[in-house]
Amino acid sequence: MKFVLASTLTFTAVHAFAPLAPRCGKPFVVPTKTVLADDKGGMFFASSDETQTPEATKTTKDDQSLEEEVEAMVQKALKKNKIISNLRSERGNEYAPWMGITENDENEIRKIMRDKAEVRRRRRDEELTVRGALLKDSTVQELSGTGLKSKVVDGTSVELEWSTGGETSTKGFIIKRRAAKQPDFEVLASYETYGPLVSKGVEGGDYRYLDENVGYGSWFYRITECEESGLENDMSQCLVDVETDEEQRGAVLAAGAMALAAVAAVVAGSLLDPVQY
Repeated sequence: MKFVLASTLTFTAVHAFAPLAPRCGKPFVVPTKTVLADDKGGMFFASSDETQTPEATKTTKDDQSLEEEVEAMVQKALKKNKIISNLRSERGNEYAPWMGITENDENEIRKIMRDKAEVRRRRRDEELTVRGALLKDSTVQELSGTGLKSKVVDGTSVELEWSTGGETSTKGFIIKRRAAKQPDFEVLASYETYGPLVSKGVEGGDYRYLDENVGYGSWFYRITECEESGLENDMSQCLVDVETDEEQRGAVLAAGAMALAAVAAVVAGSLLDPVQY
């Protein structure tokens, strides 16, 4: 009797921890709580395809004003100099103490960066006005010999020379010039009023033009081909520096000083470490 009672109690205890039997043959389902995304904080699992990337909000140089572009370039240059000036050796000695930036240095950097920004903007604006072969690749023209060549004559005149390999529908050429800091070209000579600029025929040929009494400074020259259809094709251009006598003497002296420095360095090296034969 005791054995039967113990067996009954044991079966009852084990049955208490057994899972409930499914009802009506349906599987047993444990209800779960679904977490939905909302915009009130907390956990957020949903993703959006309309998220903006950093590139989409970045301002390009073309969208900046001149002052904004100059300021960005100045800050970048100052940051580089600050990093270099803070470099120290293991003993605490500064590697480049002379790299400290003063107010005058910053003003000079700002001036240089402004010049660079203005040159970049003029180049961009100039590319918008170029038509024809010059827009495609001016380097190829220079290597092929069809590019515009220049030479300063007598200190105040500029001689231009260029060649063509073929002129199937060319009426003639126009020579344009502008100062380096000016945006617009002016017409110096045209085939309509200057005979040597009229087309030399289907096989092409060599052309020359002398621009006399040119002011001192930097000048851009451009050659434009005019076709019978009325289209204009900018062929090539070059930059010419017309220097004053003082600038020419300064350039000669600087070149001589560099040559003497190079010779002195070679002599000093041979004295300090002579080669024994």
